[in-house]
Amino acid sequence: MKIDLSFKAINRLAIPALIAGIAEPIISATDLAIIGNMPNHSAEAAASVGIVSVFLNALIWMLGQSRSAISAIISQYVGANKLEAVKNLPIQAIFIIGVVSLFTLSITYPFAREIFSLYNAKGLVLDYCVDYYQIRAIGFPLILITFAIIGTFRGLQNTYYPMLIALTGLVVNLGLDFVLVYGIENYIPAMGLKGAAYASVISQGVMLLLAFYYLMTKTEIHIKFSFPFNKEIKRLLMMILNLFIRTLSLNIALTFASAYAANYGVAYINAFTIGLNIWFLCAFVIDGYASAGNMMSGKLFGANDFENLNVLRKKIIRYGLAVGLLLCVVLGGFYYPIGVLYSNNTEVREVFYATFWMAVLMQPLCAIAFIYDGMYKGMGKMKILRNLLIAATFIGFIPTLLLADYFDWKLYGVWVAFYIWVFIRAIALHFDFKKNIILKNKL
Repeated sequence: MKIDLSFKAINRLAIPALIAGIAEPIISATDLAIIGNMPNHSAEAAASVGIVSVFLNALIWMLGQSRSAISAIISQYVGANKLEAVKNLPIQAIFIIGVVSLFTLSITYPFAREIFSLYNAKGLVLDYCVDYYQIRAIGFPLILITFAIIGTFRGLQNTYYPMLIALTGLVVNLGLDFVLVYGIENYIPAMGLKGAAYASVISQGVMLLLAFYYLMTKTEIHIKFSFPFNKEIKRLLMMILNLFIRTLSLNIALTFASAYAANYGVAYINAFTIGLNIWFLCAFVIDGYASAGNMMSGKLFGANDFENLNVLRKKIIRYGLAVGLLLCVVLGGFYYPIGVLYSNNTEVREVFYATFWMAVLMQPLCAIAFIYDGMYKGMGKMKILRNLLIAATFIGFIPTLLLADYFDWKLYGVWVAFYIWVFIRAIALHFDFKKNIILKNKL
């Protein structure tokens, strides 16, 4: 099977994936910007959104790894021209994910106050965290199932329908944010923080319905659940488990960072939250090419075409670096307007302006790390990714953060720890690919 690796073919997958990828962080960023400009207690409300987002994203990323696992298996079977053998796998995975997500929701929902106390949230910030989470959490199972369906489309080398799903969710969320947060006089009361949470849940429900519609009408994937389980379900679950542990390590780093930032004060956690949300947005922009690498590498790996796999790696890395440099230019050009957009608090802006440049300059390095991540997921090399994140977090990130805190670097230290963390991930996968993919297959 000949696979097109032209610039046009790569971008046919990358651009829709990029658009779809940035929809979720734009939703989070919009929530943060709207709440950060509320007339009363805006800093505390924005801080609570940031803290809840870190925790909720941790759950979503850990359990949402089914997207990458399903994509890897489906794409490999597409490459081997054996798709018929796994047509019932996605619906079985969706069933398992639904059960696990409901169980997770049942054990976190009642203990929201205790959970966010661990993030050093106190007083009004803690109250806001509980209110916001107990509404946002309702959408937790909805988004996980949507992710599984999107993973199926990616395995089929299709990023168009995931883009439509994401854009629809974005439009719904943006519209409802303004209506529910600020209200409409004489018609809808202003709900403030809770309004933003309801807007997110409703948009996630709309996305799920649309995802199922496209799955049923635009693919040949079976949507009727039946036994026995597909023979690949065991490999799928092992991939998910390895990625769960990997993402747990990732979120330990994010939790440590957020806890230390919160401990430095409301202005610091607010400024860090703004910076982190923009960092996530940039990651999803880069993820457009990482997703293309994911899908195409899985297909090439399934076809045992290692020569073109190496060609793909070089091209995708080159495109990713270009995107990373472009992000530096764009963020640098809008450096001060970003602060004005996200907060009306002078102290928050001062801390943000003093530290955000570190996140800006990190983007090219992030591009290398994220694109290798995508390719390794496509090849199903989840164990390597698991071990690497454990090492990067516990040998790189946390010791750097503790040392920086000892020298009272505050947010500077948090961003330095992120530099070390991303560098370890990028350099390790670069050398592993050369040694274990290129040399072992005699390219």
